[in-house]
Amino acid sequence: MPKLKTLLIHPDPQVRAELRSQLAEVPFLQVLGEAVDAFEALELLESIPYGAFFLGTDLPGKADGIELAQMLAGRKARPALVFISESEQQAYAAFELGAIDYLLWPPATGRLARTIDRLGDFKTKYREIPEPEQWQDDPDEENQSDEKTVQLPLEEDEQEHFLNALRNAWDQSANRLPELEKLAVNQDGSMILIPYSQVIFVEAYEDYSYVHTANQKFLTSYRLKHLEDRLKPHRFFRVHRKYLVNLDMVTEIASMPGSNFMLRTAGRTRIELPISRRRIAELKQILGL
Repeated sequence: MPKLKTLLIHPDPQVRAELRSQLAEVPFLQVLGEAVDAFEALELLESIPYGAFFLGTDLPGKADGIELAQMLAGRKARPALVFISESEQQAYAAFELGAIDYLLWPPATGRLARTIDRLGDFKTKYREIPEPEQWQDDPDEENQSDEKTVQLPLEEDEQEHFLNALRNAWDQSANRLPELEKLAVNQDGSMILIPYSQVIFVEAYEDYSYVHTANQKFLTSYRLKHLEDRLKPHRFFRVHRKYLVNLDMVTEIASMPGSNFMLRTAGRTRIELPISRRRIAELKQILGL
């Protein structure tokens, strides 16, 4: 029986070493890698179908353990999450995000055994995504399968009706719903809808992005290119490879030394970034300058 591939995510090497030592005795777990921060963990997850994450709540970088769990929320085969923390402060948020367990570190005697029991229950329901090559047709496997395909003849008029139904099902534009001018962001286990008009700018961060409003910023799993395509019809402009700005929030464009430009937005948020000559020309044309 395949083991549950496990990743240890914690900035303290001693914590990772202690975890690795204790988990080595669990017959259905296989510790297969360690990571220090959230984005390193996500990169490993792209290559290895992990079934369990032991992750610290306080991770270095721009995303902590809770934010990592938020980024994993939309995955179909999300690994089991066991949080590790020195306090109970984020326990509620962790369980709201579907955590299997929340361990205070170092754990009390026998406490880790309860975590292992919960992972054992999870293992019985977890189905690892097969490698891509396993999806290929295997003629020998087909002969061994008990499944059968029932073929029913269709009359000529029924065939036409069936083909029309297929065309309608595949025609995405036929049943396209009107776009809701709000951006869905997962925050602390809840789905928040941010009106486009409240977004000041979007900042790219590796394969993710931060959405900035007047008072908060939200880490999202959207790529900046995806948001550019989505928001461009709503007066958003890509002023830089890392920034997408709501033009309705722009109050000033000022020239800076070195042929750069400073873009200032409404409110207390100020963005200073270089804009290429091509982009500044296009931006001025859009703004009618």
